[in-house]
Amino acid sequence: MKFLLFSISLLVTLLFFSFTSNAATLDSVRDTDGHPLISGKQYYIIPVVRGHGGGLTMTTHNYLHCPLYVAQENMEVKKGIPLIFRPANPKDKVVRLSTDINIEFAIITTCVMPTTWQLRNIEGAGKRYITTGGLRGKPGRETVNIWFKIEKLGNKAYKLVFCPSVCTTCKVVCGDVGVFNEGGGKRLLGLSGEHFPVMFKKLKDS
Repeated sequence: MKFLLFSISLLVTLLFFSFTSNAATLDSVRDTDGHPLISGKQYYIIPVVRGHGGGLTMTTHNYLHCPLYVAQENMEVKKGIPLIFRPANPKDKVVRLSTDINIEFAIITTCVMPTTWQLRNIEGAGKRYITTGGLRGKPGRETVNIWFKIEKLGNKAYKLVFCPSVCTTCKVVCGDVGVFNEGGGKRLLGLSGEHFPVMFKKLKDS
């Protein structure tokens, strides 16, 4: 009788942990191998549609050396620079859909500033570009411009979104991250640009 009760108790415990583990990864963003995106690991962001450029990189714009603008490689064969995703909730070990995250390039630049993404309203441009130089900090009003989200787009594709939830009293104009063709082969990321469905490829040995 005791053995039967112990077996039932063990089975219930195993089922509980299996359920919680599955629930934890059910809403997670997946890489090209079908694995959840892990916080702090390095990934390439690459376009889903063939023939629409390569991965993401950084570039100067309008004669300004810093901060660097987030841009897309022109050539499809170029994967760009690896990126790291950091959830607003430090307890989250995986990146979940529709939750606030920081995105940063996994590289040091000549600009003495972070490579964390931030949304900037460029005066006179009439566009909202994404640049580096975002100062990471406690989620809230002071850091509202550095938080992005990943949303599902179809079966295996995703889209990047700016619509932070870290400040409930802030008036935020949300938008999908797209690509602006600036001429001269320069493709800059910003809000409401050309449609940009993406996927995430894990860097080997990351």
